[in-house]
Amino acid sequence: MSFLFRSSKTFKPKKNIPEGTHQYDLMKHAAATLGSGNLRNAVQLPDGEDLNEWVAVNTVDFFNQINMLYGTITEFCTEDTCIIMSAGPKYEYHWADGQTVKKPIKCSAPKYIDYLMTWVQDQLDDETLFPSKIGVPFPKNFINIAKTILKRLFRVYAHIYHQHFSEVVRLSEEAHLNTSFKHFIYFVQEFNLIDRRELAPLQDLIDKLITKDGR
Repeated sequence: MSFLFRSSKTFKPKKNIPEGTHQYDLMKHAAATLGSGNLRNAVQLPDGEDLNEWVAVNTVDFFNQINMLYGTITEFCTEDTCIIMSAGPKYEYHWADGQTVKKPIKCSAPKYIDYLMTWVQDQLDDETLFPSKIGVPFPKNFINIAKTILKRLFRVYAHIYHQHFSEVVRLSEEAHLNTSFKHFIYFVQEFNLIDRRELAPLQDLIDKLITKDGR
């Protein structure tokens, strides 16, 4: 899903899927289906396709979307305005990646999101985790790897909605944000990729977006 932003600034470099690969074809299929406007159909696994590849392509796409959305509000998300990474008063996130940072650390939202997006980028660039070449198998625990990435990407949506929605509205980006988030939610629900408890900070919004679609 590509959006035109007034600022083409992305928070991190965009992750590209190489042309000529099967994943590139899948990505084009996903973009075409999204163009039809039916998000629920757009997230379904295409006939005969591999679930790992479909999850991989969409995970890259969501990383790029969130990267762009956050890029539009970085000037408002600063060490002073967002001294903790939160999604409203009840939800605070501490950073740990299990490797370089083993014990969760409390940090500002911009620092947390920088850690998070750098960590995701490293995973997406790792050919042993996200193989782009035909015939290279996905790791056996790939879906669990994707679940962790998507769970953490959700936290960026949650922070934007809770702490920066007024700025998003001022930039006239709320339609982009809502469409991107709805697409994300349909996708993770379709394949059961995020535990319901993790979605709690935005559960009311999720219920509203999905009820609108008649479910």
